[in-house]
Amino acid sequence: MAKYIYPAVFTKEDTGYSVIFKDLDGCYTCGDSLNEALEMAEDVLALTLYGYETDKKTIPTPSNISSIPVDDGEFVSLIKCDTVEYRKHFSGKAVKKTLTIPEWMNDEGMRAGINFSQLLQDALEQRLNSL
Repeated sequence: MAKYIYPAVFTKEDTGYSVIFKDLDGCYTCGDSLNEALEMAEDVLALTLYGYETDKKTIPTPSNISSIPVDDGEFVSLIKCDTVEYRKHFSGKAVKKTLTIPEWMNDEGMRAGINFSQLLQDALEQRLNSL
């Protein structure tokens, strides 16, 4: 899970733009305007790379932007995404975990009104952000 930057080929169509990431199989989208096409490109890139990470597939090295050939009506732009943020936004479903702590710690935590689930989430987020 990381931040990525990949080149995308934008093609002007009769109504909007189509977008394809030549380095990634099946990674393409479109938009009615250039702004929409850019937003959709970020989304499809994050979705595709999220799938690669989930399936433990090797993530291809991005091509150099200057090595990608374009036809008339096309241009290449670098698109970035953050699969950690994508994962947080689209995969926030809670899962139940069982853990064991000493009884005295449980008693003290209960007396202090600590939400154990929230504490664990906060600690895990802090630890993961430091990696």
